[in-house]
Amino acid sequence: MTSTNRPRIAVIGGSLTGPVTALLLLHAGFDDVTVYEAAPASAPLGGGLIGLEHPALDVLDRLDIGQHEFVAHDSEAIVQMTVRDRHPAETFRRTYPGRNTTWTLLHQALTRRLPTGVLHSGMKVTALAEQDGQPVLRFRDGHTTPADLVVFADGRSSTGRRLLDPDRTLRYAGYVAHRGIADITPQSGLRDFLRLQPCPGAQFNLAPVPGGCDWTFYLNCTSSEYAQRFGADPTRRVFALPRHVSAAARTHVDTCADLLLPADHAAVVHATTTRMAVPVLDITPPDRMVWPVGGGHAVLLGDALAPVRPHTARGANNGIEQAAGLVAALTQHRKYRADLTAALHGWQRRHLPDAVAAVHRGPVIGRRLGLGTHQTAQ
Repeated sequence: MTSTNRPRIAVIGGSLTGPVTALLLLHAGFDDVTVYEAAPASAPLGGGLIGLEHPALDVLDRLDIGQHEFVAHDSEAIVQMTVRDRHPAETFRRTYPGRNTTWTLLHQALTRRLPTGVLHSGMKVTALAEQDGQPVLRFRDGHTTPADLVVFADGRSSTGRRLLDPDRTLRYAGYVAHRGIADITPQSGLRDFLRLQPCPGAQFNLAPVPGGCDWTFYLNCTSSEYAQRFGADPTRRVFALPRHVSAAARTHVDTCADLLLPADHAAVVHATTTRMAVPVLDITPPDRMVWPVGGGHAVLLGDALAPVRPHTARGANNGIEQAAGLVAALTQHRKYRADLTAALHGWQRRHLPDAVAAVHRGPVIGRRLGLGTHQTAQ
């Protein structure tokens, strides 16, 4: 960093990992931190269920974000049911070492703590270059800004990954997570996370959220079927928003619910007006997290580094834990003049193995469930 006392840090991505990173930096005494989000401030925001494990919850605790702000139901139970002929059969119950939240609740808790002027919306990064020995970001509107450190936390379709690690491209895994939030539940007093296993090639997850329940229905789907139902190739349309969900896609999910799920769960699917879909994607595991750019650095975090299959439940956890580790390394540099390059590579050495393991774990779980094309990550 060109300035030990006041480094300029640009955080790219305003979803979850980006705001967590910015808040941790501000909490640690870094005062020149800016978050750049590509979506305009007027863009509709929302998201589904997220499981946060204890290390990630501890990071939020350190930011004085109490669980009452983002955890609506504090059950730690996961109830897994085998379904035969649309009726529950064996039931297994286990305890999840964490809590469930939703993207919307957590995002609101994070962004309302960002000081005025830190978050800049509608700022899409198009290039990262070296100028006068330092990183310089270029945005779609032609604006440029220098930085000492650029933190890319910009999700599955990361611009940072494309710029820094262009050979690692997304691959479609052969199945889709159909999602919806219903204002009804299959049973009164629903508190636990439910997982229904009707047959190989399908899985239905459901959990209570404020005002109803959030469900995810995993179903196999070819690339051409995805394009027909959602209007684009799965590696291009990595999130199918409500406006992309065709009548054919809705009918397909309703039909599968009627064939595979108990009647009360199928009724929840039918009653869901607003739906989305997420194609499940794989990627070659990363072999680095840090890149030198002149006298500065750029790093990849969370899904920008290595998007993982949702079955691993490691997406948000990886990002938050990596962010905390990064800020710890930067703090040692700022407070005690630790060598920055060595500190960043130490951070990479600690966190990269877990990111790689999560990428490998996804296809293993998919094979077990009969989901996808079963290609092993390279």
